[in-house]
Amino acid sequence: MRYAIPVSQGKLAAHFGHCEHFALFDVDEATNTIVHRELVASPGHQPGLLPVWLAEEGVTAVIAGGMGSRAQALFRENRIQVIVGALSDDPEQIVLTHLQGTLATGENVCDH
Repeated sequence: MRYAIPVSQGKLAAHFGHCEHFALFDVDEATNTIVHRELVASPGHQPGLLPVWLAEEGVTAVIAGGMGSRAQALFRENRIQVIVGALSDDPEQIVLTHLQGTLATGENVCDH
């Protein structure tokens, strides 16, 4: 699996579509461990671009603090799982706690 976390200034970005980078994590599903990490610049915020771009990057799951319902639908159309409401700031810790089944989530912080 490959996870994408929207990042700004090294932390989970508050607004998914306006993040500076995406932290990408490749996970070995047999051991639930991160085997590769990379930080890639966001291609920018244009309607419908990010789900297609992340699918092309091999992403299978996105974890965000918040995301609009239209973006969530576009990710599902691209066969990418969406988890919203992440509370932690540390992208790697977000992935690790999700793998352990202990990711703390709250409300979707996006209102559109």
